[in-house]
Amino acid sequence: MKTLVVIGSGPAGLTAAIYAARAGLEPLVLEGPNPGGPLITTPLIENFPGFPDGIPGFELMEIMRKQAERFGARFRGANVRKLVPRPGGADLQLEDGTTLPADVVIIATGAHHRQLNLPGEQELSGRGISYCATCDGAFHRGQPIAVVGGGDTAMEEALFLTRFASKVTVIHRRDVFRASKIMANRVLEHPKIEVRWNSVITGLLDPAQGRLTALKLRDVKTGADSLFEVGALFVAIGLVPATKPFEDVLECDANGYLLTNGVSTKLCCVFVAGDVADSRYRQAVTAAGSGCAAAIEARHYLESLGA
Repeated sequence: MKTLVVIGSGPAGLTAAIYAARAGLEPLVLEGPNPGGPLITTPLIENFPGFPDGIPGFELMEIMRKQAERFGARFRGANVRKLVPRPGGADLQLEDGTTLPADVVIIATGAHHRQLNLPGEQELSGRGISYCATCDGAFHRGQPIAVVGGGDTAMEEALFLTRFASKVTVIHRRDVFRASKIMANRVLEHPKIEVRWNSVITGLLDPAQGRLTALKLRDVKTGADSLFEVGALFVAIGLVPATKPFEDVLECDANGYLLTNGVSTKLCCVFVAGDVADSRYRQAVTAAGSGCAAAIEARHYLESLGA
């Protein structure tokens, strides 16, 4: 039996494991530092097909894991330090000092949102602080919403949130957006969007009550502090794809995302799924779809070897 290893246990990795296990490949899933991925901290997911009333992220990941186990997937709590190609496969050097040989690898390590690193941010995630307007915007209908960031993603988030918010305020540390001109103009011309230029967030209120109520802002030019009441804050200051173990052997774009041809890489035995290669959609359902594709391509590759 050839060895298939899935690196990552979010929706992409677990879907890959389900499909590979159903094909009789007995995949080994390396769960990584955060089993289940970022979705386990999402209180309610309403846009994943099949759950008309929504489902907590932790519950969804647990269901997917059990489904993979039912078909024969195996799980191991391990972190990959480096992928080393070799003839006929790759060796995975783990952080515990051991090496795991694999005939085929599916990378599904995902990406994590760049955070503000402010006290209370972790506690308020899902309780007024979000990193995905598509995921959570509808929870804040009729509320004043803030978006922090100045790139195209922040512009997209702000425009999308006008569907729900009473008002959207974009907070940006400079006096000009770094977003493309067309996206910046759409934001500046929108009647429901205001901009707080030259401003940074220095504090979050009120973590003790378990719900975000206001932001502490500082004008970077004058040094003046102010309090800004909000119903929610959407953080759009970038994503960090988890590519460090692979960056020396696989190609990445300027933002660090793995470059692929579909789900294939320049290494015939290595496939990629999910947000580690997706800077555009970043949804659980698209990650799951790519996990399915990666598992099918991995099976075809093994069949070509006569496995």
